Amino acid sequence: MSEQLPLITGRIASRAEIPRAGRIVVKVGSSSISGANAGQIGPLVDALATAHGRGSDVVLVSSGAIATGIPYLRLDSRPTDLATQQAAAAVGQNVLIYRYQDSLDRYEIVAGQVLLTAGDLENPVHRSNAQRAMERLLGLRILPIVNENDTVATHEIRFGDNDRLASLVAQLVHADLLLLLSDVDALYTRPPGTAGARPIHHVAFGEDLASVEFGDIGSAGVGTGGAGTKVAAATLAAASGTPVLLAATTQVAAALDGAEIGTWFDPAPPRH
Repeated sequence: MSEQLPLITGRIASRAEIPRAGRIVVKVGSSSISGANAGQIGPLVDALATAHGRGSDVVLVSSGAIATGIPYLRLDSRPTDLATQQAAAAVGQNVLIYRYQDSLDRYEIVAGQVLLTAGDLENPVHRSNAQRAMERLLGLRILPIVNENDTVATHEIRFGDNDRLASLVAQLVHADLLLLLSDVDALYTRPPGTAGARPIHHVAFGEDLASVEFGDIGSAGVGTGGAGTKVAAATLAAASGTPVLLAATTQVAAALDGAEIGTWFDPAPPRH
């Protein structure tokens, strides 16, 4: 058995250092783990368990509560009214956490459910409470699974998308890396599949992305984010000193192993 390299707690300078990251926040979107793609939970958990097993603190920010609850409410599509969204989230969150824990049982890893609203992270007392709880969970080697508390959130106090939530959670726990997963393998200059679309492999801190054309939320229609929200979240996290990698959910194992994939966002330079 090869000797395990010491973990890096602090700035991660490149993809190659990801396997040694001390603390990682991983975000996965609704369309990647619900409906026809619910089977991707198993491979996602495999990759998270591998990182957890080498000593990294791992936090999963998972969308999918509303999307998972839709079929149980016998709905044909994502509801548009707030009350039905709340009902779908209440049912779907329960099912979603069960699916994660059922998969994590193979590794004897226990999940901890953390539901947050935007107000929780804006209120200093609530933010401090959330931070203390997260630190204690990680100290106990629990894998926190974070989602927006859709059953109580209103249109006025929502994060808007879980990419932003993931960025704020990365700040909250002082993560060494934020990994944003979706159906797309990288950020592209234009919506993938359109003429002239080219992958962007590296984004320097402060780089102007005004020329990038962002597409919609994708064909599944069950999520609320898109390329634009991921870039905004990556920019926010990078500004606070956390590097970000955008990759496809199907690439999560390779991403956490340090493969040269996806789009890497450099963090802000350290202040002296």
